[in-house]
Amino acid sequence: MKTRSFAVSVFVGRKRALKKRSNQESDVVSELERVHADIRALRLPGFMGEPVHGPAIASSIFLLGQAPGPHEAKLGRPFAWKAGKTLFSWFERAFGAAEEEVRARVYMAAVVRCFPGKTSGGGDRVPSAAEIQASRPFIEREIAALRPKLVIPVGRLAIAEVLGHDEPIAAVVGRELRAHFHGVELDVVCLPHPSGASSWFKVEPGKALLEQALRILAHHPEIRRAFPRARPGVG
Repeated sequence: MKTRSFAVSVFVGRKRALKKRSNQESDVVSELERVHADIRALRLPGFMGEPVHGPAIASSIFLLGQAPGPHEAKLGRPFAWKAGKTLFSWFERAFGAAEEEVRARVYMAAVVRCFPGKTSGGGDRVPSAAEIQASRPFIEREIAALRPKLVIPVGRLAIAEVLGHDEPIAAVVGRELRAHFHGVELDVVCLPHPSGASSWFKVEPGKALLEQALRILAHHPEIRRAFPRARPGVG
């Protein structure tokens, strides 16, 4: 009888824990949806197209890009064009997760949420400090809701936003770092921007540092937890 009573107690305890976790995740998603509503309402002079955000998912992994491009603005989701294909190919090669799996389990944000427009030379314009500051409260609210354990900043602008300082990209890619980001202590694994216009990750030392960063991600406990059936495929 004691054994049965103990088993029932364990079952009830697990059921309560699962219900509590479900309620907590629901609260997180509701808060993220409120943030997204405010993102969609944002308009800044010089920005072009509709604001972009990923789905409201409760995740311990926070991926921070730089800014949507013109195609993301049209398609309405982050990393939806050529750079995204490269980024998701890195993840699939590193830990065996396809693009839609990553989108479903990793929260995706950006330093600014609208396409900043083009420069006079035809390239994508880098957001100004004022534009970044105007968008920063969204990130702060997202971090407060999610309290992630792993942040993956993609590109120099995102890396500087997370680390709070500018360093040569070779000094931070290929390492696992610790940082305080909007009041939360977390792991940081930096990646170069996967733009086709960049050659940094295609030649040394960038090529080797990217591979090292992907190995770190593949073996990180939060990646292994989010993708339990995936097997690390890099080194």
